[in-house]
Amino acid sequence: MPHSASAKKRLRQNVRSRDRNKAMKSEMKTSIRKVLEALSAKDVTAAKDLFKSVAKKADQAATAKTIHRNKAARIKSRLSARIIKTAQSAAS
Repeated sequence: MPHSASAKKRLRQNVRSRDRNKAMKSEMKTSIRKVLEALSAKDVTAAKDLFKSVAKKADQAATAKTIHRNKAARIKSRLSARIIKTAQSAAS
C-alpha cells in the first residue's frame, strides 16, 4: 500500500481509470460481437446499423486513450470489410 499522500491519490486515480477503461472496452467488445452475430445470421442491414455504434465506441475509446487509434481504425476496417463481403455473397 502507498505511504505518501501523492501515492495514495495516484492509486485512487488508477483505480478509477482502470474501471472506466474496462467498462469502455467491454461495451466495445459487446457491440463488435453483436455485429458478428448479425453477419453470421446473414442480416446485413442490422450489421450496418450496429456497425455505426461500433465505430462510435471505438473512436471514443481511442480519443480517451483507452485503446490506440490504430487499433480503432483496424477494428472499423476489418468489420466494414466483413460487412461488404457478406453483402456481396448475399447478393449473388
